[in-house]
Amino acid sequence: MAKKLATDRALFAACVTLLGLGLVMVWSASSATAQEQYGSAYALVIRQTIAAVVGLGLLFAALRIDYRSLNRPQVIYGAVLVATLMLIAVLFLPPVNDARRWVRVLGFSFQPSEFAKLSAILFLAYHVHRKSERINDLLTSIFPAGLLLAWFAFLVYLEPDLGTAATIVFVGGTILFLAGVRLRYFTAAGMIGLVWLARAVFEMSYRRERIGAFLNPDADALGSGYQILQSLIALGTGGLSGVGLMEGRQKLFYLPYPASDFIFAVIGEELGLIGTLALVVAFLFVLWRGFRAAWNAPDTFGRFLAGGLTLAIVLQALVNLSVVTGIVPTKGIPLPFISAGGSSLVLTLVAMGLVLNVSQHAD
Repeated sequence: MAKKLATDRALFAACVTLLGLGLVMVWSASSATAQEQYGSAYALVIRQTIAAVVGLGLLFAALRIDYRSLNRPQVIYGAVLVATLMLIAVLFLPPVNDARRWVRVLGFSFQPSEFAKLSAILFLAYHVHRKSERINDLLTSIFPAGLLLAWFAFLVYLEPDLGTAATIVFVGGTILFLAGVRLRYFTAAGMIGLVWLARAVFEMSYRRERIGAFLNPDADALGSGYQILQSLIALGTGGLSGVGLMEGRQKLFYLPYPASDFIFAVIGEELGLIGTLALVVAFLFVLWRGFRAAWNAPDTFGRFLAGGLTLAIVLQALVNLSVVTGIVPTKGIPLPFISAGGSSLVLTLVAMGLVLNVSQHAD
């Protein structure tokens, strides 16, 4: 059995650094709005700190197990079943902001879609490991994997959360592509997916408005274009070195969701171009070390588990940064490690715990 003494300390340090920056920026971005909404400037940062403590505890728990013990049918299908039940149950809960994405317990909220992403990656790593010799078999390999991704994406889409649904499909598809699935299967699935995506976008008026705001935000500066314009103002105001921590103004009831979806804009305003570039470099470092752990994994399951989890985290970061900078239409995707949100932070830390676990067994 491989020794479990060679944890990637550089990757762990990067995760802790991002986590620390996130707590500081949540405090900076949320103090004014938390005082207004909850009567305490510390409300959101306390919740985020609790989530960070829970997440770190689970990260260390994930480090102590042998990741290969997860490569069992009862674990994999149990996770898929739990994710399915939660995704169905959340659809029957009262909506929040016209969406049913959160399960609220004792004042804390949890997004089943976050657990679904983790479960999908676990399943695909297990599936690719078992079917490596017959990965292109349509009935026994392609169909089960595609069915699971479509099932999870469909349930998440019903919340509605098109961005997370698309993320699950993209990450899952990338895992299958790297596992050796032939391109013709992706061509057929891609054509179906594009038709479904176009229908999903244009059947909802708010999604059409977001596309219009993306193409021309000034056309409705106080309506559909408001979020992206305020975000760009914050980024532009920061300049090279920023206006200083806690000194930003856009978070003071101008920038929507300053502590969650648009926290990168607050970082840009307060820490400037230097701060935002440092954050981008940190995520690129996580990508490199995560893929390094995957490349050196002793088996197929560990390779695709570490690679899939790393890809999911960095892809989510890329989408968030693209939204905040106006590269893609507005979508509510949190910035991993940084944005306020308990379930996202906890499961991000669990995912990194598993990646670090794989790094311990590097060949």
